[in-house]
Amino acid sequence: MPKIRSLDALRAFVEGGSVSSAAVRLGLTQPQAGRLLAGLEAELGFALFTRENRRLALTPEGWRFYGQAERVLAGHDGLTRLAREIRQGHQDNHLRVLTAPQATHAVLGEALVTMARLVPGFTATIEGRARLDIEALVEQEHFDLGVTVPPLSHPRLKVEPLCETEAVLVLPKAHPLARRRQIGLMDLVGQDLIATHPRSLLRQRLQQLFRDIDQEPRIRFEALNGTIACQLVGLGLGIGLADPFVARSSGAAGMVMRRFEPTIPLPYGLFYPAWQKQSEIAVQLAGLIRDTAQHRAAAIMRSLRGPAASR
Repeated sequence: MPKIRSLDALRAFVEGGSVSSAAVRLGLTQPQAGRLLAGLEAELGFALFTRENRRLALTPEGWRFYGQAERVLAGHDGLTRLAREIRQGHQDNHLRVLTAPQATHAVLGEALVTMARLVPGFTATIEGRARLDIEALVEQEHFDLGVTVPPLSHPRLKVEPLCETEAVLVLPKAHPLARRRQIGLMDLVGQDLIATHPRSLLRQRLQQLFRDIDQEPRIRFEALNGTIACQLVGLGLGIGLADPFVARSSGAAGMVMRRFEPTIPLPYGLFYPAWQKQSEIAVQLAGLIRDTAQHRAAAIMRSLRGPAASR
């Protein structure tokens, strides 16, 4: 396994954008930082960098490796912090939280604000993790609790229900279908659609619904995630099927949400490492997250079922 010092150099290079910036961040000379990066590349046996006009840039393989290296470094940082606090006799008021990206603004932010007010000295590390990554990385990461979209099944994870909402259609305000409170599947046939990546739960569900009626969805644009998809909808480029938490937090102007029939339930869950007892502070934060999530999910559903659909 590469040495932590070499991985530190890689992170400093990515964050600083150059070898000279990496050297400053690490307190090294530029040649010393360069030797760490070159040594890491030689140890791995594949090209981490391209070299153009004497400047380095990460290769696609380099970016792939860095994504995993950053997780290793985050775990190392957590161990270093924990060891320091134990030495100094501090009470552990720090939590490491893994969260589905769409949950950060929707359900986690308010809980963190409340927690910071109630618990002096409370600190947290918040890291976004896609559902598909969590099961693969759980063996390698130290964390205290997480928020994600089930299904999530792993013998080393304990998963509890958090809240449930349902998928919505997001449309440009000026779209003719936006005048309706509820939109059905047949209304989408022949419409320009904006979909998330093929492995996403909503994309798979959408494709299955179209197969059930012997139709093909006309997917004109594909987005890496739901936030980007909603922003494209706001630009008037098509209709999307979205998680309402994502739609609300996307910041997309020019977009409205409408109920979709058939209903597609979207449950959220809290998960914990099954091998460790939860601290009081983790239990407290989990309770705040649950209260926030359930309140916001209920508010969204009320607004969609009311006299006027929510923007």
